[in-house]
Amino acid sequence: MSFLKKYSSFIIIFLSVICYTYVAYFLDRTNFNLLITIWIILFGGVYILLKNNHISFASFVLIAFLFRLIFLFSTPNLSQDFYRFIWDGRMLFNGYNPYLSLPESFIKQGIYPIPESVLLYEGMGTLNGSHYTNYPPLNQLCFFIAALFSEKSIFGAIIVLRSITILADIGILYFGKKLLEKLQLPTKNIFWYILNPFVIIEMTGNLHFESVMLFFLLAALYKLYQKKWISAAILFSFSISIKLIPLLFLPLFFNVFIKKKTFKKANNYYKLATFYTIIVISNIILFIPFYHQNLISNYTNSVGLWFKNFEFNASFYYIFREVGYLFRGYNEIAIIGKITPILTIIFLIYLTFFKVKKHYISLLTAMLFGISFYYFTSTTVHPWYTATPLILSIFTRYKFPVFWSFLIILSYQAYANLPWKENIWIVLTEYVLLFSFLFYEINKNRHAKESIK
Repeated sequence: MSFLKKYSSFIIIFLSVICYTYVAYFLDRTNFNLLITIWIILFGGVYILLKNNHISFASFVLIAFLFRLIFLFSTPNLSQDFYRFIWDGRMLFNGYNPYLSLPESFIKQGIYPIPESVLLYEGMGTLNGSHYTNYPPLNQLCFFIAALFSEKSIFGAIIVLRSITILADIGILYFGKKLLEKLQLPTKNIFWYILNPFVIIEMTGNLHFESVMLFFLLAALYKLYQKKWISAAILFSFSISIKLIPLLFLPLFFNVFIKKKTFKKANNYYKLATFYTIIVISNIILFIPFYHQNLISNYTNSVGLWFKNFEFNASFYYIFREVGYLFRGYNEIAIIGKITPILTIIFLIYLTFFKVKKHYISLLTAMLFGISFYYFTSTTVHPWYTATPLILSIFTRYKFPVFWSFLIILSYQAYANLPWKENIWIVLTEYVLLFSFLFYEINKNRHAKESIK
């Protein structure tokens, strides 16, 4: 026992290396039982490591990037989205506008506009290949860089894309640590994100670009804390241009500029208006190189599919859907998908005027609950979506997103079936556990505030 206690950290790191290596190079995503076993081992190991007060900050950094480097030469086996990333990047590299054409339109005509066209189309699947791209301009730039360095090798492009996500995590570590220091919070909190197995597997392993989006988001939040609101606006616009999701946070910045005691100060309204204007103009500028008369319709139609057609790992939406079946006899996703964003906007306005207080942490907490509400009512919640509430949670007293990042593995049960099919009872288990923990934290923090008073 003394040996295990003395060398427990080394044993955990060794076991984690084995688990990550297996996930990176050998795992079949249809083997759900093995996947969830590895997941439990990895999360248990991270929890023990983070509870060890004898491990230095620098050691945690080295451990985190050791785990990421394991994936460097692997091909993602839990997601096929990267094939579309590479397709878009090569289309752009070869002079095509990726927003104007469907991959399937080329393949069905026997036209192969880029190297390895057939392999990329088969890899992304007919569903992805039959829709216009929905990735914003800066995300397209990342894909272009992959094509620039590796136009004819999928493997080489994967390495480039993975290097970008790893660099983004370095940026998240840098700005996350600095913001934690400014807010006088434990800097160790950043490792609930950086060392999180969910982040390592979904971002580094599966090449999802939430990490790049969150890098720009954290950089913007740090600059905003420093009252450098012009640079914050530019960085925030970059975050939107990787993934559109930060658009949800825009109403919440009102109280950052307009304090209750300074409602009548025109200068504050000028700064707020300029902040929003910079964000809007920056994103318009980024879209200009892709401008075409069909750009807006193609892009909005593609984005709209997530609200009107797709459904996966949803929570309240599945309840709304069953109510629709009960009263109307068919799936009401087209209607529900339009209503839930409106509910999110109403909730964000409520947070803006009633929950964002003077302290900066209240803004981050409002952002956490705003994005969580959006996902709780969404029709589609892919595992990697939870990265945003996860990073925001490290600046708050709420840790339910950490628990969610553990539970999210249950959504992969759908891929254990060929063709994939969700087990509604497993989805129910995920959200019952999550909401139970969420309500526990809300109640605990409410009592903590009352005791302070």
